[in-house]
Amino acid sequence: MAGAASEQAFTAALLEETAPIWAAVQAHPFVQGLGDGSLPLDSFRHYMIQDYLFLVDFCRVLALGAAKSPDLETMARFSELLHSTLHTEMALHRAYAARFGISEAELESAQPSAATHAYTRHLLHAALGGTIGELAAALLPCQWSYAEIGRLLDRTAPRPLHALYGEWIVAYASPEFGALADWLRGLVDRLAETAGDAERARMAQHFVDSARYEYLFWDSAFRREGWPV
Repeated sequence: MAGAASEQAFTAALLEETAPIWAAVQAHPFVQGLGDGSLPLDSFRHYMIQDYLFLVDFCRVLALGAAKSPDLETMARFSELLHSTLHTEMALHRAYAARFGISEAELESAQPSAATHAYTRHLLHAALGGTIGELAAALLPCQWSYAEIGRLLDRTAPRPLHALYGEWIVAYASPEFGALADWLRGLVDRLAETAGDAERARMAQHFVDSARYEYLFWDSAFRREGWPV
């Protein structure tokens, strides 16, 4: 992930604390395989299905973000992100999945893997039981890391981009997606400034846990894991 502009920023400290996690994420064979085209197609299909299920609960967290927003501007941004995810990103996800032989019926009938279930329960727990700061901190690793992975692969992947996964790279390397991550990071920093020590500690723990779940999500998809029993 990219360096922070200010060492005093809350998210800069979180970035430093979780640096080994992000290094492991970016070096993971799933992520590297997206860039060079070596990722097994079955692993990507598993990811697409689980990511769709993740997005359903992600939308629920965004709705709670709008409800808990401290001002109209933040409420509007969460609402816009919710609308975009529900009506644009998920539609594009369904269309992209269809190219890999995944029907809408398969997406809708799929069950979350253990990693997907655990990650989404973590996000919903932070969103339902926590403050808007806790919610935003829990969400940030997903947005931030995808933007960084997209930019990394767009910069380092062989050209031309692999026909199967190049579109994924372009989508997450886009300035528009990066701007969303930047906005959420700025929100977390602003909310941390007015939070007390106990809330800041909870925000930090949610961020660290989400970073760990990001790694587990990639790893589970690569291994095509469901439930062990």
